[in-house]
Amino acid sequence: MRTTLHGARVGLRPTVPADIPALAAIRAKPEVYARWRGGEDLVAAVTEDLAEPDTETLAVVHEGAVVGMIQWSAETDPDYRHASIDIYLDPAVHGRGLGTDAVRTLARHLVRDHGHHRIVIDPAADNAAAIRAYGKAGFRPVGVMRRYERGPDGTWHDGLLMDLLAEELTD
Repeated sequence: MRTTLHGARVGLRPTVPADIPALAAIRAKPEVYARWRGGEDLVAAVTEDLAEPDTETLAVVHEGAVVGMIQWSAETDPDYRHASIDIYLDPAVHGRGLGTDAVRTLARHLVRDHGHHRIVIDPAADNAAAIRAYGKAGFRPVGVMRRYERGPDGTWHDGLLMDLLAEELTD
């Protein structure tokens, strides 16, 4: 994808090298770092994320500023084909509906332009705000993935698998 997607309040555009400092600064914030770690060098971590060959990475832009990143990848086996989404936003813009708008905008693109019939997202099971935002975009809980990811403290935490079927997509 080389074009910008337009949501009600955000734009999603391909990331460029100039976005790396802003994205690294967002990732350094405690609320984001707890989920998106990446070692001591967050500039290198973000650079690596942007270079993933099987992942499409987009900057989330609001009022002309990069406020986060959203990415997607696809399972290409025809019997299991689906897309997955992951996102982080600057905590300074949380609670404004921007995450819901970004997720809904990307989901619409994945269904309409890429023909995906199912999209998944997997927030931490205790991330109530993210779960609410994804629910507003139409995602439904599927189940808890026990001890799904290791937290910064070294302990395992549960994840919530959520999905959205194409016919459930709301505009």
